[in-house]
Amino acid sequence: CSAIDACGNNNGGCSSKAECRRTTPGNRACVCSAGHTGDGIVCLEINPCLVNNGGCDRNAECTQTGPNQAVCNCLKGYSGDGKTCTYISMCSQNNGGCSEFAICNDTELTDRTCTCKPNYVGDGFICRGNIFQELLRNSNTSRFYFHLEALSIRDISGPGPFTLFVPHTDVLNSDPRVKDWTAKGVMAQVLRYHMVGCASLLYKDLTAITNITSLQGDLIHISYSQNSLVLNNKAEIVLSDTIGTNGVIHVINQILVP
Repeated sequence: CSAIDACGNNNGGCSSKAECRRTTPGNRACVCSAGHTGDGIVCLEINPCLVNNGGCDRNAECTQTGPNQAVCNCLKGYSGDGKTCTYISMCSQNNGGCSEFAICNDTELTDRTCTCKPNYVGDGFICRGNIFQELLRNSNTSRFYFHLEALSIRDISGPGPFTLFVPHTDVLNSDPRVKDWTAKGVMAQVLRYHMVGCASLLYKDLTAITNITSLQGDLIHISYSQNSLVLNNKAEIVLSDTIGTNGVIHVINQILVP
C-alpha cells in the first residue's frame, strides 16, 4: 500500500494563493502564501493600506502595489518620503509669488493670499508706493525722477493726489534743450509743467477734459482723436495709468514746454 498524497490533485483543494502541505497520509494543510490571509481554502491579498494608512504619514496617500506591499506618496502641498511628510509653505519661496512689497499668508494647502504692505496699493502681486517712488522703479520714467532729485523738487512726494505726464527716459536723454534749460535755470519750471495737483486722472478721465492747470501754473491742452490722447497738440500718451498711493503716472513721447 502507498500513502495517498492529499496535495496531488488540484493543489489539494487549497487556494491557488496557498501552499498545500502533506501532514499525515491522506491529509494536508493549506497555508496562505506570504502577503495573503485566510484559511488556506480561501486566501485574500493583504492590503496594508487598510491598517494605519499602511505606515504612511497622515499627510500621504498609501497605494497598494502587491500582496501586503504598498508605496507612500506625500499629498500635494507636502514633501518627504511618504513615511514623513512636511508641509510646504507657498510663502517660503519667492514670497509666494507676491510682490516684494506685499505680505504673503498661507491659507489652504495649495493657496495663499497676497496683501500689499501699508503705504502701498495694488492687488498683492503688483504693489506700488507713491508716484515719486514709482518713477525710479520704472526705466521709462527714471530719468524724470533724477531730474527732480537734482533740483530737489519734492512736490509729488506729498499726499496728493497728483497726475504726472512724464516724458519717456529716451526723450529726456536725447532732447538737446534739456541742457539749455538746466543751464538757464528754468528746468524746474519745465518739470512742474508736467505735474497736475489735486487730481488723480486716469486715461478715461482725460478723454473728457480739454484743459488742466499744471503745478507750474500754465494750462495743458488735451485732445482726443483716433484713439489717442495728445497734449498741446504734440505729445502723445504712450503708456498710461500707473497708479500709486498718491496719484497716477502717464508716459508721453515728447517734452511739454510751458
